[in-house]
Order: sequence, then structure tokens, then C-alpha cells
Amino acid sequence: MNDTPINSEYLPAVAPDLLLVRQGPAGWRLQALSERLAGWLKLAPQQVQGRSPAAVFYQAVPALESLADDVLEQGIDLTDVKIRLRPDLPELLADVQFAGLTEDYQGQLVQLALRGETVASRQTTGFRNLVGSSPAMREVFRKISLYGASDAAVIITGETGAGKELVAQALHEESDRHDKPFAALNCTALSEQLLESELFGHERGAFTGAVREHRGYFERADGGTLFLDEIGDMPLHTQSKLLRVLEDGRVQRVGGEKGRLVDVRVIGATNVPLEQAVREKRFRADLYHRLAVLRIHLPPLRERTEDIPLLAELFLQQFNAKYGKGVQRLTPEAVRLLQSYLWPGNVRELRNVLERVVVESEAEAIGARAFTEWIQERQQFATTPGDVSPPAYPDATNRLPVMLPYPQAERGDEACLDAEMLTPRRSPGQRFELSEERLRAVYRESAGNLSEAARRLGIHRATLYRHLERLNLSRDELS
Repeated sequence: MNDTPINSEYLPAVAPDLLLVRQGPAGWRLQALSERLAGWLKLAPQQVQGRSPAAVFYQAVPALESLADDVLEQGIDLTDVKIRLRPDLPELLADVQFAGLTEDYQGQLVQLALRGETVASRQTTGFRNLVGSSPAMREVFRKISLYGASDAAVIITGETGAGKELVAQALHEESDRHDKPFAALNCTALSEQLLESELFGHERGAFTGAVREHRGYFERADGGTLFLDEIGDMPLHTQSKLLRVLEDGRVQRVGGEKGRLVDVRVIGATNVPLEQAVREKRFRADLYHRLAVLRIHLPPLRERTEDIPLLAELFLQQFNAKYGKGVQRLTPEAVRLLQSYLWPGNVRELRNVLERVVVESEAEAIGARAFTEWIQERQQFATTPGDVSPPAYPDATNRLPVMLPYPQAERGDEACLDAEMLTPRRSPGQRFELSEERLRAVYRESAGNLSEAARRLGIHRATLYRHLERLNLSRDELS
């Protein structure tokens, strides 16, 4: 690294929190750190000087190198960019600017000035047993806090694997019923007769095999909360019995003659739109109105990719304890790889793949190469006819591509994967030009979501906005 001092007269007036220098093959390196940022990170500035930004801020979203590349390649400062340097630091607004250098200092310098919250106003990264800091998850947390005090029924919507039962458990823990039972039953896991027996109980001799009386879930959850997963698939006859229980609070066992009073809050979850099921006469309209008093929608993981580093950190801790491993982190390349995948199986799929790589890993850091076999399997799965079910919600993609366009990290990274899987990174100084036709096509493919369009193009969202300005296009015109 060149130790020639920077001439401060060439630096912009805004006091930077971070200075990045790019010098030839060495790529980006940290040149300086403000006392404020060093205090947040609990690091001495001399500890990070000369190191790669990816090594220090390996969980930064977006990656610092990509922001710096955007500034140099576009020749325009970035402002009001939301950036998270670490999961336990707040989501900040940042100014990213290019600074001129003296002739005897060969390199390019980018400064980052952070604005917004302080450590005292850090945003939530978790709530009860849920993890996330994205705006969508913060809205889920807000509704859980708000609805917890109520006894009204709740419907939780979301795709399979998104974590609907965790939301139900958090609602129970936030309620006055938290010291009473929480019971969960999957409505699709049992036949109609067994489902009714499990829900309402049965008397001895009520049917063949009923050799003793049986307390159903309503009785077992008395005073607490009953979570009915996949309630949209409940048989119509069982729906009518459920409606009676919700209306008068009495449960009549199968084969019984007397009703039993119960005090249960019912939370239902579905991965199919109940409104559509009502129109198709598969779900009773009166039960729908009785259940859907309060609603919480849990977004799919592909719509909150900024939560992936937080979830990954949680799962690594869990699997380290379970398997006696010492995995400390994912490399920046591995994190970006996971963020470029569309996760049709949502959080459950992320947990499963991380369990796999932790079991197979012998190192402290897991790189992108550890996911190569999994990526190949997912590509084969995605190209198998009939492998993807119809979308649960109208805005869900019917056949999701395996990977989004994905910017690679430094050429020295050990995890440069198959070029067919990943979109190559632009060379330093190469300008990224985007035609109006290409932009319109990607916007349509992204269903009008600009953040997803930017990910598909492999550029930062701020860069996409600049292309819109260059082409004199508004969002309405794209639509």
C-alpha cells in the first residue's frame, strides 16, 4: 500500500466516516475511519487501515465496494443511500462521494459520510423468536405488538416456509395468555375424521378405534391460543363445526351430547388467498369474516433479502451448538450469493442449506464455493417439468429463476463460481449503459418492483434511479 499522505485540500467539505482507496490490482482498501464509526464498531482506526472493506464489513448491505464502483463508474455522487454496515448497527443514510487526489498519490478515493440514527436509536433486528430488520418485518413486529393485547382472531398469510407459526407464537407471547397453553395443529396433515377428533375431541366408542375418551386441541388450549395452520384447506364440514365453536365458545366432542365451554384465541394461517377460496366455494364466507378480524402478512424471503445476513448469523449459532462446530461467519461473497437466490422455500430453505454447509464445513468462514453443489441441484430442480406448484398469491412468481444477476467480489476471492451461474462484474472504469427497452423489460419481469429490477440487472437501486433520470422515464411511464 502507498503510504503517501492524502492532501486534504482535495477532499470534499463533508466530513467522511470512511475513506476507501482503489489502487490497481490491490482493489479497494480502507484508508481511514472516523472516531464516531470506530466507536460504533468498537475498533481502533489503525486496526482496519489497509484492509479490504469486505473483510471488515462482510455483512454490509449493500456492499461498500459496489457503492464505490458506482460512484467512479457513473461519475455522480450517491446520496440518501440506505446502508447497514453490520446487523447490530442502524440502517443509515449515506453520502458517497469521489475525492480528487494529488498527482504523487496514484489511486482513486471514495468517501462515505453517514447520516441518520445513532447507536441509541438502532433499529430492531429481532422480535421475540423472529429475526429481521427490513421494513416489511418491522411492520410485522408492529402488528404483533399491537394485536397481542387483543383476543380477536388473527389470520396470518404468507408462503410455505416463511415462518407463520413463529408469528403465531410471538402473538401468544405478547398476549395476556402467555402463561397458558399454545397449541398448533396442521389442518392438512390429517383426514377429515381425524381432524375433527383432534380439534374437538371424541368420546369412547364414537368410532372404530375410539377405545377411550380424547380431549381435543380446543380443550387442551383452554385459556390459551390455538394455531390452525393451513386453515384454508380445512374440509367444509369441519369449517361449519369450527364456526359454531367460535360463535358460542362451546366444544362438542365427536360422539358426545354435551358441550364444554372453552376460552381459546384462534390464530389461523394460510398460504392460499382465502378470498379466492371463498369465491370458489371452498371456504365458508361466514367463517372467513369470523376469522379475518385481524391480518398479518409475512413477506417471502426474496422480498426482504437484507434480512438474510441476520438469519444466517442466527442459524450459524444454532448449528455450531448442535454439531459442535466453530463456523464464525459467511464470507461477503457467500452472503451476496445467498441474496441473489430467490428462495422459493423461504426461511425454511435457507435454514436447511445452512445446516448442510455447516455440517460439511471444517473452516471458520464459509465461502461461496461451499454452495456450488447446492446451486447445481437447485438448477436441475428448477428445470424439471412440473416441479413448481402454482403461485400461492397473485404476486408470487410461477416459475422462479434460480439466481438473480449477481456481482462477483474481488478477483482474488476463492469463490468465483461458474460464469453461467453468476453475472461477471464490470471492469474498473467501465460504464454501465442501460437501454430503455431493457429497462422496461426487466421492470415488467419484476412486477413493478424497482428494488427487484435493480437486483435482476446487478446494479444498485440508486444507479437504477439515475438511469431513469437519464432516459427521462418516470415510474408511471414504465408501468
